[in-house]
Amino acid sequence: MHNLAIALHEQGHHITGSDDEIYEPSRSRLQQYGLLPTQLGWYEANIQADLDVVLLGMHARPDNPELRKARELNLPIYSYPEFIYQQSQQKQRVVIAGSHGKTTITAMVLHVLRFFNRNVDYLVGAQIEGFDTMVRLTKDAPVMVIEGDEYGTSPLDARPKFLHYQPHMALISGIAWDHVNVYPTYDSYVHQFELLVDELPKGGTVVFDNTDDMLDVIAMKERDDVNRQPYHVHPYRIRNGKTWLLTKENGDIPLLVFGEHNMKNISGAMAICDRLGMTEAMFYEAIQSFKGAAKRLEKVLEEGQTVVYRDFAHAPSKVGATTAAVKEQFPDRRLVACVELHTFSSLNKNFLTQYRDKLDLADVAAVYYSPHTLEVKRLEPISAQDITTAFDRPDLQVFTDATAFQTFLRNQLNNQPVVYLLMSSGTFGNLSIPETFGRPSNHHSA
Repeated sequence: MHNLAIALHEQGHHITGSDDEIYEPSRSRLQQYGLLPTQLGWYEANIQADLDVVLLGMHARPDNPELRKARELNLPIYSYPEFIYQQSQQKQRVVIAGSHGKTTITAMVLHVLRFFNRNVDYLVGAQIEGFDTMVRLTKDAPVMVIEGDEYGTSPLDARPKFLHYQPHMALISGIAWDHVNVYPTYDSYVHQFELLVDELPKGGTVVFDNTDDMLDVIAMKERDDVNRQPYHVHPYRIRNGKTWLLTKENGDIPLLVFGEHNMKNISGAMAICDRLGMTEAMFYEAIQSFKGAAKRLEKVLEEGQTVVYRDFAHAPSKVGATTAAVKEQFPDRRLVACVELHTFSSLNKNFLTQYRDKLDLADVAAVYYSPHTLEVKRLEPISAQDITTAFDRPDLQVFTDATAFQTFLRNQLNNQPVVYLLMSSGTFGNLSIPETFGRPSNHHSA
């Protein structure tokens, strides 16, 4: 929401906003543009009859006093995705969806387009190097690339956000059931992606991961008026700790990213860029300098024989894919893989078994979770034994105390080559990378 506020401010609109909590980096960025509210909280007086539009965030409750006042005044109220659609009706809309990889694929597409100075609007779920904000809205860009998630639209609309964008082209990167608090069954989750494909316009395009059995079923449904473009893992090899794409016409292409899942992401992004007028040679030229999106297999420290990566991975499929990617890239190093259970799904005792075998490729494996998070989310307590059993790894280290977890990490430093993988949508109890592993080398801490 704060990125959208900045984008609209830069268009010349007068923007105000409210929230009960504003965290970094949102707080500093809003302050930089003079958009930080003078006081936290929700106040009816903020809503006046002369407002042109009210934009409703996902986490404002239905009984929010400002929302109630806006409805009493019959003001135009849009959810985030509804407003994005309103602002992009005259553009070609490309939506990148899927259970995993959508942020990275969106970032890859934007990186290639920017490399060749293409005018494009966008909405992406992470900070990307070279882009000031995570949202861009202009009057003249002919294309808008949107990362479309399957979470609910607003307190007034439970439909997934991606259904509101009405894309001309949709990519689905894969389906792996998560979000059990939103979609209690696998079928209800899969159905949302069926709806996305069903609502494509005549002449629209669906790009999909051909190795995902469920996607193959969804994308190949009876619709002769939609173009289908499957993709799979791009051929690659690893040489001296560096990953190279293997191509017939353009030779071996060096990359800054790695992992089989990213080779799939590259194929998906390449298919989208092809549809947007980028040749293979152009794509390969640009992708060499792609460093990844924030917190997506991001190297946060390299010091001597120690390398530390952090990744947003928290769903079981992501944990498995990311662990495999790091082990493949560093086969001769000891891999210490750590997962924080932080989301509703990951802390659900009935869902925990989905993590079975996902850390098996790690030499040392650990799980951290905060009992306080369970209390805040009003979930049933879980024990260390519950987690060890669910992951099916007897030597799994389980921590609920952030200091003890930090000590464990530090104790893995024994003058041997080691790579740490920290996977979480949280902060591991505000873990400090520099304090834990030594001084940073041109990288920021988690």
